[in-house]
Amino acid sequence: MGSLIGHVAPGLGFFLIGLWHLFNHIKLHALRPSSYTAQPWFPASKFRYSELYLIMVGSTTSIAMELFVSPDRHQPLDIDGTIPSNHLHTFEHSSISLSLLVYAALVVLLDRISPKSTHHGLIYFLASITFAVELLLFHLHSTDHNGPEGQFHFFLELVIYVSLVTTLMGIGFPNSFMVSFVRSLSIFFQGVWFMVMGFMLWTPHFLPKGCFLSDDDGRKVARCSGEEALHRAKSLINLEFSWFLIFIAVFGIFFYLVLLKIYGEKAHYFSLARKEEKGEEDSYDIESQKNIIS
Repeated sequence: MGSLIGHVAPGLGFFLIGLWHLFNHIKLHALRPSSYTAQPWFPASKFRYSELYLIMVGSTTSIAMELFVSPDRHQPLDIDGTIPSNHLHTFEHSSISLSLLVYAALVVLLDRISPKSTHHGLIYFLASITFAVELLLFHLHSTDHNGPEGQFHFFLELVIYVSLVTTLMGIGFPNSFMVSFVRSLSIFFQGVWFMVMGFMLWTPHFLPKGCFLSDDDGRKVARCSGEEALHRAKSLINLEFSWFLIFIAVFGIFFYLVLLKIYGEKAHYFSLARKEEKGEEDSYDIESQKNIIS
């Protein structure tokens, strides 16, 4: 994961899943505002398990890339079967992908065994375990995160924490649209921030003034030439996160308004039609009663 593609690829996955959830939660709420119940995952119309299979394929690919495919990782273990120090971070990244893989596989298994019953609380619990593993391993990462990379990871942990809390809240508040909305937006934000990290930390042209890419035990790491350059780099990252936070909030509201206009009008139209038909029937009955009485 410590590379441009290693951040952009998983970031794109989180981006797509978050956007898919955001779309479906808003659509569901617009169509049934009074009887909204959150769904932990959303079957596709043509291929039911598209979302879950996407997670499984992406996670498996990530594990393979981290442990076996990279040129310096054909043998992830030492001769004596222990994990070498310079490969600890690859096992940490792989463990995050493994938690996602297990989550998706268990959800598919639950749905196939009992597709008509609801396992929403159990699925939210599994998802919360995944976010907990992600938060734990990023927070206690074996890689040195004291430079610009550490500041990016600090904000990433904040977003993951929001995903974890709102997922746990989904167990007790399945009818809360705002819990689902914030959770979906935080997963979407994870994807955006992963991709931002990839481009800003491993594209030399985007590195802050006074910072450069340095080789650290076989991986490229962003370093700064001094305290002043490091302070400036962290301040710029703080600004970037605040700007993206504002952008994500604005995007979420506009996305909500657009889908509300599309699907909310349909729901409103049908309810109006039923109400008008009922009104016409009532007026017809009143006129008929008047004629009978006269």
